[in-house]
Amino acid sequence: MPASRPSAEAGRRLKAERMRLRLSTRDVERLSRKLAQEKKNQDFYLSHAWLTEIENGEFTPGIYKLYSLSIIYKRGFDEILALFDIHLGDIRREQMWLALPRTHLIREEQGTPPRTIEIPPELRATVQCEKTSLVTQMFSQYGGPPVSVLPPLDTSQSLHGYIGTKDFTLFPLIRPGSFVQIDTTQKKIMHAGWSNEFDRPIYFVELRNGYACAWCELEDRKLLLVPCPQARIPVRQFRFPDDAGILGRVTAVSMRIADTRNDD
Repeated sequence: MPASRPSAEAGRRLKAERMRLRLSTRDVERLSRKLAQEKKNQDFYLSHAWLTEIENGEFTPGIYKLYSLSIIYKRGFDEILALFDIHLGDIRREQMWLALPRTHLIREEQGTPPRTIEIPPELRATVQCEKTSLVTQMFSQYGGPPVSVLPPLDTSQSLHGYIGTKDFTLFPLIRPGSFVQIDTTQKKIMHAGWSNEFDRPIYFVELRNGYACAWCELEDRKLLLVPCPQARIPVRQFRFPDDAGILGRVTAVSMRIADTRNDD
């Protein structure tokens, strides 16, 4: 079936993959026929003429033929899809963006490896979990954070922050040990426009000797870090922008609200 937006670039890149393996279109046809016979499904079959039209950018293949190309060209299925501007890594972010009206269970993706990295045993001794910080700095020596606990990034202008285990500034709204998403395009402090504390903008702030996450107010050249009333800690003041700068607005939070250990 013809695609609504055939991609000449995708076709050229598919042809480059074929040429890399020194395969002719007839070779691909023969190999796909074997795969279709094994699968007992002719949808996996790619004829010489069909492959030529795909490479010329006239058609976009369906999932079965894309699967065949992935097998024949020895490339990941996600890599083949990416040639047609379909990125599996965007699924989680776009699922969160496209909200549904009813509460539902989000299941783990089947057939994909856990979205985590291996953290060395000495992690607890080297990462300062008690301090609020940027996640990239906390885990930089290990190649990245354990992403399964992080909120999905919406744009390339986002960062992840970590709320230290001793940072109760916004408790109980944001608990110590939480991970937050920071939109670095939203740096202007809003002074009105919300109706309750849950809608009030939260900002991630870079200080001379660390970081903070708080409600913010700007008075003259003073930046006020305002805590939740329940936290019962004082408002902190810093010279702005000399001693404190706004990294961005917090747009998502990932936090634990109960201990996962079983009490016997």
